[in-house]
Amino acid sequence: METDWDPQETAEWLESLEAVRREAGPDRAEFLLRRLATSSRYVNTVPTEDEPEYPGDLELEERIAAYDRWNAAAMITRGSKLGLGGHLSTYASAAWLYEVGFNHFFHGEHDQVYFQGHASPGIYARAFLEGRLSEQQLDLFRREPEGGLPSYPHPRAMPGFWQFPTVSMGLGPLNAVYQARFNRYLHNRGIKDTSASHVWAFLGDGEMDEPEATAALTLAAREGLDNLTFVINCNLQRLDGPVRSNTRIVQELEGVFRGAGWNVVKALWGRDWDLLLQDDELVARLAEVPDGQFQTFAASSGEYIREKLFHGLKAPVSDEELRRIVGGSRAGHEPRKVYAAYRRAVDHKGAPTVILVQTVKGWTLGAGVEARNANHQMKKLSQDEFRALRDRLGLPISDEALSGELPPYAHPGPDSPEVQYVLERRRALGGPVPARKVSYHPLPVPADRNFAKLAKGSQQPVATTMALVRLLKDLMREPETGRRWVPIVPDEARTFGMESLFPSAKIYSPLGQRYDAVDRDLLLAYTESTEGQILLEGITEAGSMASFTAAATSYATHGEPMIPLYIFYSMFGWQRTGDQMWALADQLGRGFLIGATAGRTTMTGEGLQHADGHSQLLASANPACLAYDPAFAYEIGVIVREGLRRMYGEQGEDVFYYLTVYNEPKPQPAMPEGVEEGIIKGMYRFREGGGQAHLLASGTAIHWVLAAQDLLREEYGIGVDVWSVTSWSELRRDAMTATGVPYVQEALAGANGPVIAVSDWMRAVPDQIAPWVRQPWTSLGTDGFGLSGTRESVREHFGVDPRSIADAVLKAVQGNAS
Repeated sequence: METDWDPQETAEWLESLEAVRREAGPDRAEFLLRRLATSSRYVNTVPTEDEPEYPGDLELEERIAAYDRWNAAAMITRGSKLGLGGHLSTYASAAWLYEVGFNHFFHGEHDQVYFQGHASPGIYARAFLEGRLSEQQLDLFRREPEGGLPSYPHPRAMPGFWQFPTVSMGLGPLNAVYQARFNRYLHNRGIKDTSASHVWAFLGDGEMDEPEATAALTLAAREGLDNLTFVINCNLQRLDGPVRSNTRIVQELEGVFRGAGWNVVKALWGRDWDLLLQDDELVARLAEVPDGQFQTFAASSGEYIREKLFHGLKAPVSDEELRRIVGGSRAGHEPRKVYAAYRRAVDHKGAPTVILVQTVKGWTLGAGVEARNANHQMKKLSQDEFRALRDRLGLPISDEALSGELPPYAHPGPDSPEVQYVLERRRALGGPVPARKVSYHPLPVPADRNFAKLAKGSQQPVATTMALVRLLKDLMREPETGRRWVPIVPDEARTFGMESLFPSAKIYSPLGQRYDAVDRDLLLAYTESTEGQILLEGITEAGSMASFTAAATSYATHGEPMIPLYIFYSMFGWQRTGDQMWALADQLGRGFLIGATAGRTTMTGEGLQHADGHSQLLASANPACLAYDPAFAYEIGVIVREGLRRMYGEQGEDVFYYLTVYNEPKPQPAMPEGVEEGIIKGMYRFREGGGQAHLLASGTAIHWVLAAQDLLREEYGIGVDVWSVTSWSELRRDAMTATGVPYVQEALAGANGPVIAVSDWMRAVPDQIAPWVRQPWTSLGTDGFGLSGTRESVREHFGVDPRSIADAVLKAVQGNAS
């Protein structure tokens, strides 16, 4: 605790609290303490008299902000002629939050800024003023097929501009927390000095309703991430109405963040409120006015405000002044207030900071837009509204320029004081923002010996999950690349056999290990370290995916290629966090996602919500994902090696891999000669048997079809070939894009018998390749919900056991003969 500068006062307060405890009980005392800890007066944290001196040219910055406001609105309105839409009000509300950051805080070399997705027009407008975007590009807003600008922050669409995709609301704040944490991880492990890096996340108050938005607040506080600042624009409106119509979102968020251990800075009222806020009764009333009512005040007359808010109180200003102050004087519209809040945030040490800043949604856009419920859906302004906006902003735009159908863009010229100022400020702060800069360095190929072990096979039963973990352990010993692996586990590392990594790689903790582990006498004891390599995230797939995203994009964010490997229960991956995986693709992430305990029938006794029969289908829909379902340990080795080559070799492709692995121990065969190409492309003949039919199987199903092959030969004298399909989705992609013969047809050329596809997935997974298979086609799978039982009984239930497979072959062969 900090030094007590007034012990006597402390003693008096403690004595008072003790009296409450004696008279009213401990519950009452705790209630008072909680109220004190989670709320404060509904006023600015930094009063006007304590604001630091503003370091910039305010007059010039106001003109710059005016140009940006104008061009953002013009860009959207011009696009509306094609019905493309856009969002006027978000940036209008938050303009100064960004302008102050651009001019004084966002460092281009080492900061990461998560821009609010719906504010993108204003960010484009600022880039236009700086000369980074042309007028022609602004005119192609939301016209990507013509080479235009994407609607929102999409790195894949603008890989030199945007760093982070944020418009899927809730993912921005979650990813920002784990990005700040990953910055510390890189620093503590000695990979890069990130001590100067700061992460800024710009969010909407309505966005904070998303569970992901607040999911990692305690992590940020627990790890003391004072390199992180949330800026929450509290304009009191979500997409379609008030955020909290009957309560107050600012106080709610203050309680949430204070309770989680964050430093809270409130920037609510503009300077014009100072005289009014000298009345403590008014301050108390403001803290009780529901947000729905305050939104009404922002769009009402002074007479109405005096009657409803000030009844019984003196308001020493005119009705017109009252309308102006209550209607629009917000801290978020005043650069001095914003600067003071930002300064307080970056100077705070020991905890992350949230800035709750109040604005009016649609500010400066006119009475028909400001604070209106429908303003998020307003896609254009009329020419009369643009004339009013011009006058309000004081821009040198003639009436003649506004006489046409569409508003013009406004630019003061490349040599103007405004442009020279913004360029000088960005030079002083290390370059443009946003900007995605890739200084990529390929990683060396791991030694062959790491993969040779898997290629040899094993007579001792080994689950493919364990084979993967053994490979990972060997790869982490590589002298040049071993330290760049980032193993990520949401929980149950021991379930996946990863406890063997604890003593050597150690679990990352910024606090080190302050306790004696209960299993410290064991060889594989739980071991934490500030230099630990494993990110053991707890029970949070969402947090683990955010960690994965930070590591998977480190090659661009930090110029340090890292190799994340995130292993999880496959049922709780794509199904639960598929939106994050889509954002990962947008952010051009690279790494390995591992769906462990995969398949509908391998989780003995677990049942419906643990039995994954569809994640391979979900993964196949992601254009950046290469999804594989390997059957044998050697296939895993080949796929991982190819993944390292593609993602971290000379080309550095912007893809990521999804491998499903199984917990069912099986003898692992040695790798046959010449199968590497087939493994990578998606299929190869594993065992010949006569060719009367062809059994295609992926993952653990290979063992069922091998048993069926034996059964058919021994009982019916029918010889079938067995094929290992490592990726149904890669076969489909090849077939869809092939200019010649698709690989699946090439592989099956000369195969005259029927084809029966079997997997531990729903039939839609293998059916992906059915249109390109010329032979008669049958698929067997595990459609429906999973259920508890032994593996054998559940497979019989779904009709994928060896006997059922044999029956399907017999029927197909007979049908083919007739």
